[in-house]
Amino acid sequence: MFDDDDDNLPNRDAGIDGYRKIDRYNPELIENLSASYHNVLTQIGENPAREGLLKTPERVAKAMLFLTQGYDLNAEEILKSAMFKEEYSQMVVVKDIEVYSMCEHHMLPFFGKAHVAYIPNGHVVGLSKIPRIVDVFARRLQVQERLTNEIRDCIQQTLNPLGVGVVIECRHLCMSMRGVQKQNSVTTTSAFSGEFYKDKTRTEFLDLIASKLS
Repeated sequence: MFDDDDDNLPNRDAGIDGYRKIDRYNPELIENLSASYHNVLTQIGENPAREGLLKTPERVAKAMLFLTQGYDLNAEEILKSAMFKEEYSQMVVVKDIEVYSMCEHHMLPFFGKAHVAYIPNGHVVGLSKIPRIVDVFARRLQVQERLTNEIRDCIQQTLNPLGVGVVIECRHLCMSMRGVQKQNSVTTTSAFSGEFYKDKTRTEFLDLIASKLS
C-alpha cells in the first residue's frame, strides 16, 4: 500500500480531523514500473536524480495504473449488480458522460463525451452503472471505434434490451499535439443494435442527445 503523494500537505480544513486520500497499489508492480520510467527519463536526456524528477517515476507508475484500471474490472458484473425487473419499454438515455482514455497507438490521451441509450426488455439498470461501464472500457489502451462497440456489446449481452445506441465524441491529443496537429478536430463514432437500426428510433436518440435542458 502506498499513500498518495499529497499526504504531507496541510489539512484542508483545520476544523476537522483532516483529509487524506490513500491509493492502494501492488508495491512490486510500482517498483518495476518506476524502474522503467526512470530509464525512459534517462533515455530522453533528462536527469532522474534532479530534485523535480526524484519521485516522477513512481508518480507516473501510479498514474498509469490508475488510467488503465479497467483491465481489472468486469463491466458485465457491474451491470448485473444493479439490474431490476421493470415493465418499462421506452428509451432510457444517459448523455454527456465524461470519457477519458488513452490511444493505444501513441499512449496519448483522448477525451470527450459518451451518450448511451437502451430500450428495456423486462429489466432496467441503475443509472450510475452506465457511466461506470463507460469508465471500465475507457480506462484501458483503446481506439475510439472499439470503445464504442464494447460499450454497446456489454449492455446488449448483459441486459438483453430491445436495442442499444452509443455515440462518442472525443478530441485526440495524438492529432493535436503531434502528427497533423489539428487542435479543433473532433472524432465521432457510433454503434447501434436492435431497434436502433430503425431510422425513427435512431433519430429520436440523436435528437435527445443534441437537446439541452431548459
